[in-house]
Amino acid sequence: MNKVIVIVPHYNHSNTIEHVVQQVLRQHLPVLIVDDGSAETHVAVLKTLQHTPNVFVHYCPTNGGKGAAMKIGFMKAAEMGFTHGIQVDADGQHNLPDMAKMLLEMQKNPTALICGKPIYGEDAPKTRLYGRKITDFWNAIHTLSFDIKDGMCGFRLYPLVPILDLMQAESLGNRMDFDIDIVVKAHWHQIPLIWVDTPVRYQQDGISHFRGFADNWGISKMHSRLFWGMLARVLTGRKV
Repeated sequence: MNKVIVIVPHYNHSNTIEHVVQQVLRQHLPVLIVDDGSAETHVAVLKTLQHTPNVFVHYCPTNGGKGAAMKIGFMKAAEMGFTHGIQVDADGQHNLPDMAKMLLEMQKNPTALICGKPIYGEDAPKTRLYGRKITDFWNAIHTLSFDIKDGMCGFRLYPLVPILDLMQAESLGNRMDFDIDIVVKAHWHQIPLIWVDTPVRYQQDGISHFRGFADNWGISKMHSRLFWGMLARVLTGRKV
């Protein structure tokens, strides 16, 4: 029997996390918040939320990055007996009622990685849109296909057993490179990908933890590693 939990990587989002949790609970799903070394002022709301039924909080002692938090979340969710985890960002930009569409796809394809395919409004920053086009180009090269419709949306339903196996087989990014890295390597390992259209909101006063040069440099290095990894797989007769 499939058991699903929502996994929310959290870093200094005390202004939005409570609203996100309430939205999840309205969908009758449990939620695991993985706090990635937030400042004490942002942890206070988590200490209140952890007393809410079906809300679980894991505290990381230091900031390891979004990817590190998600990998911890996958392991914790599996230890708790869950079979699937839905990744949701803590900033409130995702349309959480669309989890219902993901759950329907999961019932038909329980081993698939079900990914949000974002629909952007006028509020989407142009830099984000350009960055995604560049990533789409590289993902097509990394997989020699157009199978990855969006590599950067952090709204996904993961099958935990295949993903934990992938974590054993491959090194995955710890920071903002994680979302791209894991979907490319899932494709390499023939984990089916299914896409669900979902609107994405960008709040004018929203907080972003994207670290400009540092994260762009990290993503650039990741694309280089994926390119050479793709070539190595092709030359040795492995799937990409």
